[in-house]
Amino acid sequence: MNEERQLIPLDIAVLTVSDTRVEENDTSGRTLIQRLEEAGHRLAEKRIVPDDVYIIRAVVSHWIADPSVQVVITTGGTGVTGRDGTPEAINILFDKTLEGFGETFRAISFQEIGTSTMQSRAVAGVANGTYIFCLPGSTGACRTGWDRLIKDQLDYRTRPCNLAELMPRLKEK
Repeated sequence: MNEERQLIPLDIAVLTVSDTRVEENDTSGRTLIQRLEEAGHRLAEKRIVPDDVYIIRAVVSHWIADPSVQVVITTGGTGVTGRDGTPEAINILFDKTLEGFGETFRAISFQEIGTSTMQSRAVAGVANGTYIFCLPGSTGACRTGWDRLIKDQLDYRTRPCNLAELMPRLKEK
């Protein structure tokens, strides 16, 4: 951390992808909102949608077209079942993929859940100048993803480098 720098609060949208969750039992979405707000960021919008590639893509496309949304975090739909389609919905939107995110998430997850981590298809990237992080649907995975990866990379004070400081340059040609 570089204490000479000030936190730059970001506007973050949270999308829960699930056929069964509603606001009352969406612990993963609530966990992400609590953590992003505790870190000093702002919730731009929160939605819950079913496991449908086209609905997921439509919501995220709307957010990446909105200049007030700087980051999108999704939870759910990253597994291997027939209904899990978040990576398929999102990968097509990426201008750049952050391969290291999924690799690092699974490496950290391995320490927590062992070989079950290979079932995760967590992905991240940049689309239209907006960071997108797709996490598994479990509350534990959301805690791991935020606490161990996303939080520090969205904090302008993190050294030696962070994703937040690159935001003004994401749309360069």
